[in-house]
Amino acid sequence: MSDPIQALELPLQSDDGHRWHVLARVPRAPQASLLWLPALGVAAKHYLPYAQALAERGIAVFVHEWRGNGGSSLRADRAHDWGYRELLLHDLPRSETAVATQLPDLPRILGGHSLGGQLACCRLGLLARDAAAERPTRLWLVASGAPYWRAFPPRSRWWLPFAYRFLSWLADRRGALPGRKVGFGGDEARGLIRDWSRSALSGRYAAAGVDIDLEAAMAQVEVDTHALVLDSDWLAPESSLRFLLSKLPRTQARVETLDGRMLGTRADHFAWMKQPSAIAALLAR
Repeated sequence: MSDPIQALELPLQSDDGHRWHVLARVPRAPQASLLWLPALGVAAKHYLPYAQALAERGIAVFVHEWRGNGGSSLRADRAHDWGYRELLLHDLPRSETAVATQLPDLPRILGGHSLGGQLACCRLGLLARDAAAERPTRLWLVASGAPYWRAFPPRSRWWLPFAYRFLSWLADRRGALPGRKVGFGGDEARGLIRDWSRSALSGRYAAAGVDIDLEAAMAQVEVDTHALVLDSDWLAPESSLRFLLSKLPRTQARVETLDGRMLGTRADHFAWMKQPSAIAALLAR
């Protein structure tokens, strides 16, 4: 019989009162810890099969919860707004501290899916500026890439700027993006959509209210990177991943492309989450 895997829910709170839980799966003798950042609009609980699969392979997984999703105490509306600033500077440091408190002496991995991968890169840039910070030694990306429209294949590139501008306009007009109605993300804060659409249109990462040059910070990151591309994923094609990785010029990155045969399911942006064994095996290898 294999060793039992401990299921944890760690309650956290930011300085501004936002509350959430980090969901964890911890094996008896973990080899490393992973802080995992979800995709836009995806609640942490949907990554528990992935966390379980990695825990069975010796990796302790802690899944962060974005503001406005899942067990978060906030919901985006006209009265409640936030952007990358709150995610990067208020919430993620709390989850990082929770991981370090639970497993203080293990190698640390930071990873993410889609937007989670992008913000993992931004967060690594911020940590690179802090000489006293404990930094992850590895970065794992699954179905992630920059949304910059020029980084996409020609067949989708032409219409993306219109979509980005429309989503930002809609979020401003409604007070929050009604993502579940329009079929993109969840119900997202307008400030978050502004920050996201700015990077999608310009190709540069910045956060409203943050004076730090995120592009320059990411250029200082040195971390071993393993990135997985899914060959039917039009939301994060390999070209968009390569553009994101270009923000980390000091990084040694291994990029692998997976098809449906390798995954045992559709090789698209989300299907792997329900059948994550192949991805977990590759990352933990």
